[in-house]
Amino acid sequence: MSRVKLGIDNIDKYLDIFENKTVGLITNPTGIDSNFNSTIDLLKEKTNLVALYSPEHGVRGDIQAGEKVDNYIDEKTGLNVYSLYGKNKKPSYDIIKDLDVLVFDIQDVGSRFYTYLYTMAYAMESCKEFNKIFVVLDRPNPIGGEKIEGNILDINYKSFIGLYPITQRYGLTIGELALLFNKEFKIGCDLRIIKLEGWKRWMYFEDTNLPWIMPSPNIPTMDTALVYSGTCIFEGTNISEGRGTTKPFEVIGSPWLNAYRIAEGMNKMSLPGVKFRPAYFTPTFSKHSGDLCKGVQIHITSRKEFKPVITGLSLLFKIREESKEKFKFIPPYTKEGKHMIDYNTGGSYVREGKTTLKELISMWNEDKIRFASIKERYHIY
Repeated sequence: MSRVKLGIDNIDKYLDIFENKTVGLITNPTGIDSNFNSTIDLLKEKTNLVALYSPEHGVRGDIQAGEKVDNYIDEKTGLNVYSLYGKNKKPSYDIIKDLDVLVFDIQDVGSRFYTYLYTMAYAMESCKEFNKIFVVLDRPNPIGGEKIEGNILDINYKSFIGLYPITQRYGLTIGELALLFNKEFKIGCDLRIIKLEGWKRWMYFEDTNLPWIMPSPNIPTMDTALVYSGTCIFEGTNISEGRGTTKPFEVIGSPWLNAYRIAEGMNKMSLPGVKFRPAYFTPTFSKHSGDLCKGVQIHITSRKEFKPVITGLSLLFKIREESKEKFKFIPPYTKEGKHMIDYNTGGSYVREGKTTLKELISMWNEDKIRFASIKERYHIY
């Protein structure tokens, strides 16, 4: 099988964009070509790369989820690294004033919750405001480019884990998503996409024959990326989503649950492409750190049939029912803020509990159909 060519693999065909221009790069450890060469090194060699910009986790991936990133000097290149995951998530004039071109090369995971999407969006806004060219080095959507799942985010619940009204699983490459953001949400920057070659919409990441690099510390495998768009909603509850284990987002539980009852109840639902196994785990950090948790491990039996969003929602309903008064939604972090679960789910329906699981799935399926007609306008493959 021939390997898909990444945007960075095709950089030589687009060097005219960078000719006689100063260049900045937003990247992280996933920013490599298909031969494991760093995008940082390649742009330093082929363009006038003058600065790096760090999203969540840092350009080298050495910072844990949620930790603020400060400005620093990159040890390997000596370039300034400016933080886009601290006090300022949108690049200010001061940190991009010396650039002509700002490049984005980060692997996404196909989910609305992923902060890198909005690092990109804010950077696009700054490029529009300060008259810079914005370039996306395109990468495959690891969970495919055909399937859509979930609700369209209500903009009253927008945040850095959901800035725009898109579905939880959006079925676009990062380059296609940039096109959608630029037009649908009226950013209007000078956007250039350095395209993939050989990628087909039906492909999951393993079909690309490309190296899998962890997109962030808690997305170690392809299976994690696939379940993430469903089980990330547990972040908004007092149930562990498996952070602090070797199976984040694949093991879900708490100290008080009955693992066998949860697994049996979930398997009785006969959800497509998935089985649930009773599981016990002790997180080393995050929720219930050091405590034995009881719950389930999600085992994907068919990637093509598996529906992560419906699966995650169904599991949340089941665990809430089993936990009774012990189940809690995490309260807002600030007086003005909303519940984390509302940011996760892009609305208040799940928290308020006024709709049944069946009714909620039906509502979300209507959103999915609406978003499908929007996203197709931005297909470039």
